[in-house]
Amino acid sequence: MYTASSSVSAPPRPQHRVIPSGPGPYLAPASQAVRPRRRVGGAGTQPISGRIDLSGPQGAQLKTAIASIHRICPEFNPVQVLRRSGRSVLIVGTTGRTTAVAKCLLDHSSAWMERFRHEIGSYRSFVRHRPPVRAPRLIAADPENCTLVIERMPGRAAALSRHPVEAPPRADVRAALGAVARLNAWRPPAGTFDAPLDYGTRIARFHELGLFTDRDRDDLQKLLHGLVHAGGRQGMGQFCHGDALLSNILLSPVGPVLVDWEHAGWYLPGYDLATLWTVLADAPLARREISKLAQQAGPASRDAFLVNLMIVLTREIRTYETAVQRTMKEAPPAGSVPVPTGALAPGEEQRLLLRRLHDDCAMARRAVRAAVGTR
Repeated sequence: MYTASSSVSAPPRPQHRVIPSGPGPYLAPASQAVRPRRRVGGAGTQPISGRIDLSGPQGAQLKTAIASIHRICPEFNPVQVLRRSGRSVLIVGTTGRTTAVAKCLLDHSSAWMERFRHEIGSYRSFVRHRPPVRAPRLIAADPENCTLVIERMPGRAAALSRHPVEAPPRADVRAALGAVARLNAWRPPAGTFDAPLDYGTRIARFHELGLFTDRDRDDLQKLLHGLVHAGGRQGMGQFCHGDALLSNILLSPVGPVLVDWEHAGWYLPGYDLATLWTVLADAPLARREISKLAQQAGPASRDAFLVNLMIVLTREIRTYETAVQRTMKEAPPAGSVPVPTGALAPGEEQRLLLRRLHDDCAMARRAVRAAVGTR
């Protein structure tokens, strides 16, 4: 692996129960580090209340967003800002007797607009071709202005952060895995969805950035070449959610609900499983179950999972490298602001997560090399 541009060393970790890796399935779990909390990825079941603050520069931005919503859904009554970032805003409201969520893109760069339009396309496809899992119903959409209004689904998120700090309940993990398995077995009509990820291009890009070594690139290309000639279902690909984080899975009394479909499409088999494996570092039993599921269809299934895992882990490393660098630039000089007893210094949580991701990526690299050696 490459040398990280910022240090990933950290003070001793908080005490965690260590599960010996031992033999067993591919990528048996090792001890893990603490990860930062992030915002909830989906809507919960709490009743909506409050008001929207339309004052100041941010208020002007919200007014523009609400105007975009009313152009496609005049009956939408905004009630509360559910989530806001530099890229988009989610507003909860009502349309008649229905509770709805409106999503408006704030960053109209070409990459984000393309992703947003892909999400709208997914919801439109679901109108005619219902997936085997529950998904929000489309109410209105405007691809040109990147505005989307969907039904607000009941349920609680299976996790409140991208990388859960504690292992979720096993029942929640089983429900999430069951929903993902049903989705992955779905075969929508040809031409309904595209392939959001070009594997060859992504591998070459990560190699150019120094995230993959020469051997990483060569090993992954060998596995890809073998998968192309594997034929059958493995060669055709698998329909995946594309961002199967636990925070994008709502657990409701009527079953799991998947939200945020902006990456849905055809992938190599096991992409969703690789995503879940990556974020379930503190759930070693779940990781073992995922590894077994990824291998149960044979060597081709295993190889596809490993290719996906290397790409997903490396993407996360790149994301958190950037987060650490940004945090360190924005942090005040050391010693200028007292740090409360027991609290972590600015950027330390990201560095702890980054160290765990490097450890996982090294484990995945060894598995890839072992797989190449068996071909």
